[in-house]
Amino acid sequence: MIQRIQTIYLILTFLIIGILPFIFPLWVLKDGKEFYFMQNQFYVILLGLSTAITIYSIVSFKKRQTQFVANRLNIILNLILLGLFVYHSLNLSGETVIVSEKGIGMFLPILAIVFLVLANKAIKKDEDLVKSVDRLR
Repeated sequence: MIQRIQTIYLILTFLIIGILPFIFPLWVLKDGKEFYFMQNQFYVILLGLSTAITIYSIVSFKKRQTQFVANRLNIILNLILLGLFVYHSLNLSGETVIVSEKGIGMFLPILAIVFLVLANKAIKKDEDLVKSVDRLR
């Protein structure tokens, strides 16, 4: 259901994780070439899995508890992805090695985590509302 705020948050998460990594590079190499996520197979797998979980969460709007668990799993996956990006940039940073400057693409998992947390708050709010209505019957 598009009118729910959590669906909007999840669509924004899909845009951040599924589309923006193709546009923004993770970092710029010393020779001026941009390094995109597609150049590392492990990043492709993690971002693809995160995108698939986001799509699954969007289409399972009738099962709020399943949606909540899928979002939590997606948050953990994005934290792992962010940790890998930071690890790679800290190990290979500096002008003497490969990476010259960090790109915006490195910080996309942070935005995705923020929107997933907001979606989970909205799902929890809906769940509490349904439980309070059931209590009145």
